[in-house]
Amino acid sequence: MFAGDEKANSIEALTRFAQAIDQVPLVAVQGFDRDGIIRVWNDVSEKLYGISRSEALGRHIRDVLVSCRHHPGWEDEVARIWQAGKPAVPRDMQVATPAGGHVWVCSTMFPIREGEQTTGIYCIDIDITERKQRERDLLDKESRIRELFTKSADAIIMMREGQIQEFNPAALRLFGYGQDTNGLKGAVPYQISPKYQPDGRLSQEKMEEMHAIALKHGSHRFEWQYCTLDKRTFWGEVTLTVLDGSSDAFMYAIVRDITDRKRAEHELRLSAQVFEGSREGIAILDAKWCMMRVNAAFTELTGLQEQDIAGGGRDILRSDVHEPDFYERIKETVQRHGHWQGEIWGRRRNGESFPAWASVSAVRSSDQRIVNYIVIFSDISERKAAEERIRHLSEHDFLTGLPNRVLLLDRMHQAIASARRNRGKLAVLFLDLDRFKNINDSLGHHIGDNLLQALAERLKKCVRSNDTVSRQGGDEFVVMLSNIGDSGQVAHIAGNILHATGMPFYIESHTLTITTCVGISMYPDDGNDVDTLIKNADTAMYHAKESGRNNYQFFDHDMNVRMVERLTLEHELRVALDQNQLVLEYQPELDIGSGRIIGVEALLRWQHPEAGLLAPARFLHAAEASGLIVPIGDWVLQNACRQAKAWYDEGKPMRVGVNLSVIQFRQKDFLQKVRKTLEQTGLPPRYLELEITESVLLDASSSTMATMRALRDMGVALAVDDFGTGYSSLSYLKHFPVDKLKIDQSFVRDLADDVNDAAIIRAILIMAKSLKLKVIAEGVETMAQLDFLREQGCDEFQGHYVTQAVRPAELARFLQ
Repeated sequence: MFAGDEKANSIEALTRFAQAIDQVPLVAVQGFDRDGIIRVWNDVSEKLYGISRSEALGRHIRDVLVSCRHHPGWEDEVARIWQAGKPAVPRDMQVATPAGGHVWVCSTMFPIREGEQTTGIYCIDIDITERKQRERDLLDKESRIRELFTKSADAIIMMREGQIQEFNPAALRLFGYGQDTNGLKGAVPYQISPKYQPDGRLSQEKMEEMHAIALKHGSHRFEWQYCTLDKRTFWGEVTLTVLDGSSDAFMYAIVRDITDRKRAEHELRLSAQVFEGSREGIAILDAKWCMMRVNAAFTELTGLQEQDIAGGGRDILRSDVHEPDFYERIKETVQRHGHWQGEIWGRRRNGESFPAWASVSAVRSSDQRIVNYIVIFSDISERKAAEERIRHLSEHDFLTGLPNRVLLLDRMHQAIASARRNRGKLAVLFLDLDRFKNINDSLGHHIGDNLLQALAERLKKCVRSNDTVSRQGGDEFVVMLSNIGDSGQVAHIAGNILHATGMPFYIESHTLTITTCVGISMYPDDGNDVDTLIKNADTAMYHAKESGRNNYQFFDHDMNVRMVERLTLEHELRVALDQNQLVLEYQPELDIGSGRIIGVEALLRWQHPEAGLLAPARFLHAAEASGLIVPIGDWVLQNACRQAKAWYDEGKPMRVGVNLSVIQFRQKDFLQKVRKTLEQTGLPPRYLELEITESVLLDASSSTMATMRALRDMGVALAVDDFGTGYSSLSYLKHFPVDKLKIDQSFVRDLADDVNDAAIIRAILIMAKSLKLKVIAEGVETMAQLDFLREQGCDEFQGHYVTQAVRPAELARFLQ
């Protein structure tokens, strides 16, 4: 405590100090003595704290400014001032006012000294409330900026002198650095991008250009392609801002990943290019099916311009080909399922309809409402035409243009169904040309093709418009007469066909005459289905051929029985070949003067396991019809030559005669087979005689002549079998290299009773002698026949008068 004088001096000193600084503006001054009693309270303090001087003077400092003076350490600071006499360190303090407010002050306490004695303490408070508010605002702003920097979804990069100084977490994530904060620090921006940007320029060169633009204008926005740490590239939208324009410019860049946007833009550009560049017509319709936009292909395909369809309804492309509900069904399907596609007929601007393949799709909004329809279509006129051509080719014969088997069967199914419903009839006519192969072989296939085309035109004129003429292949035709009357009407049409076919054909420089055989089956009498009717007509056709050709035959069930027998026979013949059921017998050929055996004729027999030994007349026709005659003929040639070689080796050389069918003779490899057989068996060619029929001589082609000459050159003899029974002219003989004529046994058989047969034989012998040909008579059974032939100068004979055909073992005994 102060002594009385000291206290008075302290108060006086405080008073003088207060009077001295009372006029100092903005500075609040308070002074208190050792007892803490306020002795100084200037006007600024009244205004700052809201306490008048009268209220403050004489009161303890703690009671007046309780909240601030109880600031931690204040008591200790006062004690140090009293003790050491040194001012306190200035500090910022928040002071509560009686009115309930707060003010911030920068407060400093100084000692008041009288000589060596501290007599009082004064406080100088400067109001810093406004400054504190500004600092608080600045801190708040900085905090928000830092939070924005840290939490921003876009990458933010701070740069100075072109190097990255600071970056936010989004930058680390975007560039693939994770938590590695050292990865970007100090990097140059172009180092985290591909070497070349998409425009082809170096990244460094282009980035320097971007920085220059930003320095010039303060900021610059551009797009840049970056590369992440794991080498993934992405597109970024960069906003580069310069904070100061000095040489070491401070910049910050905001990088936003716009890869999805770029992809979307690319897809939009592609879509636009597809829309405009597509060769398919595209139309965009609104929810009410009114057209909004069309592409160029749409205009090209329909002739409709953009202005023609603006706001147009869906009727604009409707064709009269479809029923009205067809379009309604499309609309319902699209609304229900979102899509429809199929074939449709559109309409061009000129009213022309055209086929199109169309696809209609619904475009829905996020709430699944249909907002648009997209129609894509293409003109399929050419495809439809191609399909029609293909269909026509698949159903029609390429050569004649007639329906083929496929179309015939379809029409027959329909015709049978109609006849069944209406209790009607129909007829099937099966045609096969007689000896058509001769024309192909002699004149060439192009002549044969022209002939078939001409015949097809004639056949179409023989029938009605609702009938069908079909080519099955080769020289076979089928005619279906639908809704026909009785068999008499069918016979009349069949007669017309025979007449039309028999009329001469003028093909190039050739005049050709052909005949045909027609087999006829009727529905329902001869069958209730397609296969049966065609099969029975085919059977009747074969019967017509067997009956003399150039005629027609109606099917009857006996024909079917015979056809089954023939098919059975063909099957058994194949088995006979496989199981060696065929055998050869040999009939001697003798010199008519000396009676010496000069050769044998190999005659084929079939040792049937059930029917016994069968002569060729029982099975050769079936063999020729089935094509088995070729392998059978090869077998005969092989075995006859092998037997002749055996006799040759035994010292009994004999010429062996082998009969050839026309089919066998015309095989392309026939000469090769003969040559190979002779080589394999070792038989000298002069001991082989091939017997051909007169039908071979009818073919005066160069190939036939060449084959015969080749055989002659080979050393093989040629004989004409059954001479006189065919249709060949005798003058043909002078052109062919034949060695012998065989008089058919039909002329020898009735020699004694028929003067005509005798005259024919005389004529043959005279003609043969003039041509220097040998003559042998077949079927000699009596001495009278033999004497007649000897008197007329016949060279050789064979027949039962000497012996019938026998097996090789029996022939050996006969020779002995």
